[in-house]
Amino acid sequence: MGRGSAKPPGRPLSDAVRMDGSGPWTWSANPGQSVYNETIRKGKHGEWRRWDPRRSKVASGLLRTTGAPERLLPSPGEHVLYLGAGHGTTVSHIHDVVCHDGAPGRVVAVDLSPRCLRDLTRLSRARPGLVPVLGDARRPEGWRALLPRRATWVFQDVAQAHQASIFTSACERFLAPKGRGLLSLKVESDRGSDAGALRAKVERELAEADFALEEVINLEGFEDKHLLFVVGGPPSA
Repeated sequence: MGRGSAKPPGRPLSDAVRMDGSGPWTWSANPGQSVYNETIRKGKHGEWRRWDPRRSKVASGLLRTTGAPERLLPSPGEHVLYLGAGHGTTVSHIHDVVCHDGAPGRVVAVDLSPRCLRDLTRLSRARPGLVPVLGDARRPEGWRALLPRRATWVFQDVAQAHQASIFTSACERFLAPKGRGLLSLKVESDRGSDAGALRAKVERELAEADFALEEVINLEGFEDKHLLFVVGGPPSA
């Protein structure tokens, strides 16, 4: 775990997030603990964690967006839904943001893998507000009670068929009208799907579900052959 100087990194995106040339940093909600051997920079009364854009599609999206990167992030105290939470790399940084300075944020982190759930559960023990769920993004009936109000931020990164359909369904059910949804999608599969056709198909499905597509971010250089679709909240809730 690398440790740097006490000088805050880069420029502020918010009280909880800063950005420099290497990518974003989050103010740790659990100082003194590394999650994935990330670089730590000591600050006054705490520490900053480097958010590695080569290990996080959200972090790479913050670097690659043509708009204001802070609009892609939730705010302290908000409730968020993360579908395809994995081992907790990105989840830990999102938790840093929504639980910044003791804010009552909540991250409902859903994954199908029991191994991932073990890692998420271990992470949650030191991070109040992080709720690990062993569940299927396609079947929210088993975990929807863990999200007592609509989320202001939904992120999906699942390796399942019909990803756009899963995403629009989740956003219709759980995303607040003024919230934001992010869909990570691999645009070239082992079956050799045409990237342009797949992108067009996803854009069509989002439009048919009445979601406003704000941006499609190419993550090339960090997550090759991946796009990040950014949408506004549903027209009604």
